Amino acid sequence: MKIYEGLEHFPSITNAVVTSGTFDGVHLGHQKILNRIKDIAKEADGETVLITFWPHPRLVLHPEEHNLRLLTTFEEKAKLLAKEGIDHLVTIPFTKEFSQLSSEEFIQKVLIDKIQTKVLVIGYDHRFGKNREGSFEHLMENKERYGFELEEISREDIDHVGISSTKIRKALLAGHVSEANEFLGREYELNGIVIKGQQIGRSIDFPTANIHVPNNYKLIPGDGAYAVRISVGEEFYFGMLNIGNRPTVDGLEKTVEAHLFDYNDNLYDKQITVYFKDFLRAERKFANLEELKAQLAKDKARARQIFGI
Repeated sequence: MKIYEGLEHFPSITNAVVTSGTFDGVHLGHQKILNRIKDIAKEADGETVLITFWPHPRLVLHPEEHNLRLLTTFEEKAKLLAKEGIDHLVTIPFTKEFSQLSSEEFIQKVLIDKIQTKVLVIGYDHRFGKNREGSFEHLMENKERYGFELEEISREDIDHVGISSTKIRKALLAGHVSEANEFLGREYELNGIVIKGQQIGRSIDFPTANIHVPNNYKLIPGDGAYAVRISVGEEFYFGMLNIGNRPTVDGLEKTVEAHLFDYNDNLYDKQITVYFKDFLRAERKFANLEELKAQLAKDKARARQIFGI
């Protein structure tokens, strides 16, 4: 997959089959649209083009929404789209100035002049331009003038799977990672860098990797303990992870700490990816470290049972 920041260097391609949107999470609903543009491109001997926007429009237009968290960073989204087999990913820098572009200007300048769209596929409620004024009905009425074919993924086709990025965010914040994974069609992932912590886990024979998530807009699931898979380089390990304020040791800040099973090497400064499998329990305060250690042993046994190891 080729990635373009802006449209300046986008090449001239034959039979561009296009869709656009934020595609946060690249969930099963999104995958229906992606599969459709791939099918059309294959039939027409064309190439697929996905136009997305970065930063997420809501982060620019509604900065007061401090609680908005995204399911994917741009890097994560690009990786997922590449796995889906998309040929071209165009990311348009989303600014307040760009948001003032009318639907007619967006269609003419982006879809026609730059992309040379032959077929446009959109979701049932997708709209273009300032104040989302450009509708599917408008596109249909003017498609001969625009010179491209148009297809809408029906509401029934999307709704029957009952999936939206908002629903997935709510599930993750409630700790319902199994439900979120079903909607995503894969395990939710969190990428970060291991930094030095207080090493309390090491003192009770449960050493943990303190994970710093560099993007503050990335959604971190709700507080609690989870069964997880963790990749370190090319290697995968089973483990468990705690999200929360560590009330047993009077923690003041929220941390994300993973205990990797059967791993004894140094993890400091390493980039790791956590894949959430299942929720183990809510975070709670224990009377002392020994009680915490006993619970961690139970958590580990439960996680191993979930993974069948």
